[in-house]
Order: sequence, then structure tokens, then C-alpha cells
Amino acid sequence: MELRHLRYFCAAAEELHIRRAAERLGIAQPPLTQQIKALENELGAKLFMRVGRGVALTEAGRLFQAEAQLILARVDHVAMLTRQVASGQVGRLRVGFTESASFSPVFTATFAAFRARWPGVELELEEAHTEIQVEWLRQGRLDAGFVRPPIPVGSPIQFEALTSDPVMLAVPRGHRLAGRKSISLKELTNENFIGYARQHGTGLSDAVIAACRRAGFEPRLVQQAPQLSSTINLVAATVGIAIVPARMRHLRPDSVAFVKLSDIDVRAQLGIAYIRTEHSNAVRHLIEMARSQVKAIVD
Repeated sequence: MELRHLRYFCAAAEELHIRRAAERLGIAQPPLTQQIKALENELGAKLFMRVGRGVALTEAGRLFQAEAQLILARVDHVAMLTRQVASGQVGRLRVGFTESASFSPVFTATFAAFRARWPGVELELEEAHTEIQVEWLRQGRLDAGFVRPPIPVGSPIQFEALTSDPVMLAVPRGHRLAGRKSISLKELTNENFIGYARQHGTGLSDAVIAACRRAGFEPRLVQQAPQLSSTINLVAATVGIAIVPARMRHLRPDSVAFVKLSDIDVRAQLGIAYIRTEHSNAVRHLIEMARSQVKAIVD
């Protein structure tokens, strides 16, 4: 028994006339009659009985019609869902993001626009460090991730940069530099620095240390912060100073002052990562949406 047998039977059951059913199906009447007889033989039951010039359903035929209609409706539904998933209209998208990415307007605008454009796609968001997201992408636990470079060498991950923000110096409100509009990196030689947890592979930590070395000094790291927002809280607690993305300057304005750095070329880059060769249309839609939001914000 094949799906076409069910479709042939349902057409005949709805028309109650073999010739009209054949015309509706676009086939000749004799083949339709043969298919119905073959179906009846397979089931071991009469589905139709002759009534005048047409046919009527037997009791077995009425039962078979109800069940066949359910099967065909389910098959059509599954086919529709499959096409929608393949095209990225529905489904599930598992997306990671770093804690600092949530402060980016590109990140928030991308998800707001994506939900509005593709409401049938369920978004599962997971906060994690870049290094962890890369591993989850490799394992198939994530479809895409908003991360900060660098991506590990030899990784199968494709990284596409979205934004690149300047950095600023964060100091406690009572610090001697809190009232300055700008400062050179060399003036921080004797300061206590708060860094970022190196085991999580953040590129900003290495870039800041390299910039300090180019300025002629080794930064004195007195504390490692697990998250960028934790860095700001540690600055507020007067543990030390920190160099952070400028977009974080709205955090803790009561306790932390942000000062421009006049001679540093470090930028905090944010981008979207995904497996190079294995991404769905839903992932493609997310990438395209992120690109469009970058363009909209820049324009």
C-alpha cells in the first residue's frame, strides 16, 4: 500500500463516482478502478458498492476513509513542516553569546529583528565564554555563537566580525585619574590592573598586556575577573583599574569613572561564529540579520 492508493481512494470516496474521481486525479478511469480493486484485495474488504451510476461507501469504506484522511493530512503537515525547516522558517536555533556581547546594540537588535521576521524559529540562548562556545559548536550543541576573537587555531569554526569597539580606562570614582578626559597608557605604569580570566581564551586580555608592553611596562595584574561586568564591579570595589570596551561605560556610573586612552590601538571585536560547512538556512538568516543590523546602526 502506497500513499497514492490512499489519495486515489479518498478522491473516489469524496466524489462517489469513479469517472469524476479519475478526472479530478488526472488519470484514466480503468487504472483507477484497478487500483481500488487492488487496495480492496490487499485489505480483504469491500470499500465501495454500486449505487445507480455511482458508488457508495461500505461500512468498512467509511472507516477506511476517516483513517486515510488523517494519514494524508498528517503526511501533508509533515511535508510542510519539513519544507519550512529546510527553508529556515520554523525550527530551533541554539545560539551562544558571551556575557559582554549582551551589552552590544548589534546583539540585542539582531535578536529583536530575528524574532519579528522569523517567529516560527525557537531561539535557545546560552551564555558562555568564547572558548566554551567554540567547543559546543564543534560538538553540535550550538548552531551559532556571538563571540570575541581569537578563535583557536585549526578550528573548523567560521568567524565573521560584526563590531569593533574602542576601549577605555575604568577607575574608581575617587582615583587620582577619575577627573581626566584622556590619558596615555604609559601613565598607568605603577597602577594595579584587573585582568580577565586567561583560561577562557579572551583576546582582549592578551591585547591589553601587549599594548602595555609596547608602552614600555609590564602591567601589574592583581586580580583576574571571570566576566567583563565583574571587572567593573572590582574596579568599583577599588581592587584596581581596568581597560574595558567603551560600550560598558554606562555600568556603575556611581562608583566608576571612564577615561579615554589617547595612545592605544586595542579594540574589542565582536562577531558571529558557526561551523564553516554545516549551517542551516535558519543560521544563514541569523547571520544575514546580524549583518543588516550592523549596517542599520552604522548608517
